[in-house]
Amino acid sequence: MAMNAVITGWGYHVPPKVLTNADLEAMVETSDAWIYERTGIRERHIVEGDEVTSGMATKAAKQALARAQVRAEDLDAIIIATTSPDYFLPTAACLVQESLGARRAAVFDLGAACAGFVYGLAVARGLVMSGAARKILLVGAETISRFIDWTDRATCVLFGDGAGAVVIEGSTTGLGIRSTALHGDGREKKHLRLEGGGALHPASWRGDDGASDYIEMDGPAVFKLAVPAMADAAKEALAAAGLGLEDVDLFVPHQANARIIEAVAKRLGLDRSKVFIDIDRFGNTSAASIPIALCDAVDQGRVRQGDTLVFAAFGGGMTWGAAVVDWSAQVR
Repeated sequence: MAMNAVITGWGYHVPPKVLTNADLEAMVETSDAWIYERTGIRERHIVEGDEVTSGMATKAAKQALARAQVRAEDLDAIIIATTSPDYFLPTAACLVQESLGARRAAVFDLGAACAGFVYGLAVARGLVMSGAARKILLVGAETISRFIDWTDRATCVLFGDGAGAVVIEGSTTGLGIRSTALHGDGREKKHLRLEGGGALHPASWRGDDGASDYIEMDGPAVFKLAVPAMADAAKEALAAAGLGLEDVDLFVPHQANARIIEAVAKRLGLDRSKVFIDIDRFGNTSAASIPIALCDAVDQGRVRQGDTLVFAAFGGGMTWGAAVVDWSAQVR
């Protein structure tokens, strides 16, 4: 019997430390008004000490598993969408598996930058629909603050840390993840990149090689690429699901920048009441932003049984995509 991939559990975790715009005023030449006007951000959560990606992912995962009433040992796969893992090896997924005790799960990291969670939904859907897996844990988790140049106001005001998780199960009743649309264009990689530390510029060879260990971004160029890409991907995913923009109950975009979100919504013709934004409290948490926003929307009562949700994201690489999800989280 054909299975649909349904979200049955969700959870998120952000570090306790809050870095406000006022705090940044003391660190770099900026102001609360300047940051909020250009990004919509008022504060973000930042890791301290030894808290890292796998730890936040594990905390979010435990919440999602508890809501889904799924035991970790029954998971068939763990997918961690991240570009800021604790190590190159072992992967973040291996560390989360160990922490949860998910002994029989296949484990791997997925690197698609800020679009990683949407890519993960597509992969999880494929695993379920093919019969390769019945219970999957998907986590978007990032410790972006460790890769920020805190003297660069173009980037240091944007990013925060955190993790969001969902449990995805096979179901013959709920529609679940109805469709996805994924895209990328490496030709535009120069606009958002982190070149230091990889095989071309490994840490052991570091010298005057011109590669930065920090995120570098051309904000205006990213804006021009992200807005049409996210809007077009959302339309494509809706068409694949046999739906139109009039069927959307809530649009939950990647929380990159309030201006980008507003421009995408305008391009789609979506009323502001159908667009969820919480970037003011969390900043841009990259692959974690959509699952964190989803949990936040559920907590606020913005998501109801049977709602049609659309996720859309754009990230470095460049990568982008969208997903249409029927919110049948209580259907098992």
